[in-house]
Amino acid sequence: MKVDSTRTLRLIGVIVVVILLISFGRSSVFSVRESEQAVITTFGKYTKTVQAGLQFKLPWPIQSAIILPVSKIQKIELGYYSDSNGQYYSIPEESMMITNDLNIVNIDFFVEWKISDPVKYLYRTENPDSILKNMLQSSVRSVVGTKSIDDVLTTGKTGIQSDVKEMLKMRLEENDIGLMVVDVKVNDSEPPTEEVAKAFRDVETAKQEKETALNQALEYKNSKIPAANADADKIVRAAEGEKQSKINEAIGEKNRFLSIYNEYKNFPVITRERMYLEMLEDILPGITVYIDDGSSIEKLLPLGEVSTTTAGAVTGD
Repeated sequence: MKVDSTRTLRLIGVIVVVILLISFGRSSVFSVRESEQAVITTFGKYTKTVQAGLQFKLPWPIQSAIILPVSKIQKIELGYYSDSNGQYYSIPEESMMITNDLNIVNIDFFVEWKISDPVKYLYRTENPDSILKNMLQSSVRSVVGTKSIDDVLTTGKTGIQSDVKEMLKMRLEENDIGLMVVDVKVNDSEPPTEEVAKAFRDVETAKQEKETALNQALEYKNSKIPAANADADKIVRAAEGEKQSKINEAIGEKNRFLSIYNEYKNFPVITRERMYLEMLEDILPGITVYIDDGSSIEKLLPLGEVSTTTAGAVTGD
């Protein structure tokens, strides 16, 4: 009986050792996915960060591994919350804000973020998710407080998103809590009362009508410009032709003058008399000019038929 009891104790001891070895082995080997990182601590103190793959550590309670989804895009909802069924519920104390022109507006934000540093995320602050939301709310109120209600409700949403994202990134860098902002979006914005909402709908309608009128005016302008350009081109071509004609005429007159001047230099008396007679023919058309060579007197006689003999007698004697 004593031998059986000893064997039983030994068997129990072996079983316990095997169980402990299996337990220690299971707590020493762990797997990290591609989208994860693991923080290893030794007796609660940070030791190292390991990447994806099959990893080993000392068994618990010597070492522990905290696995974090560093590549997972997580979200924060400001001004509302959504449940697992896709239902949305407003949170007025978060969404109601005051604009620069002292109007009240309800605005909801959706922020995407992820873990940038697992160690700082775990040990720099106690609750980094809550701190991020507080930073978001402070940044949103600061930015909305510099905008008019017209910007918030109509065309300024893109600028608000950009400003909030930059301010939030700056505050996260200053506090360095191991988080980074991926994207910031204005989910919705609306006036607090139906009267204000109607007024802004009327403003938006007026803006659309203005845009339509501008487009119609631009279309009319574009339809008239080609014809106007064609007319202008035609006028320019006509002016160029007239210009060239005047230039050619001036050149011809210049050449004629130079030709007469050269003749005058060579034969001044003859040229002067010829020019005189040509001028008389121009200013007194149809009048016959008789020249008396004997007395050197030029006579202008009335129009009439004069025979060649008479003319010869007058001009010859």
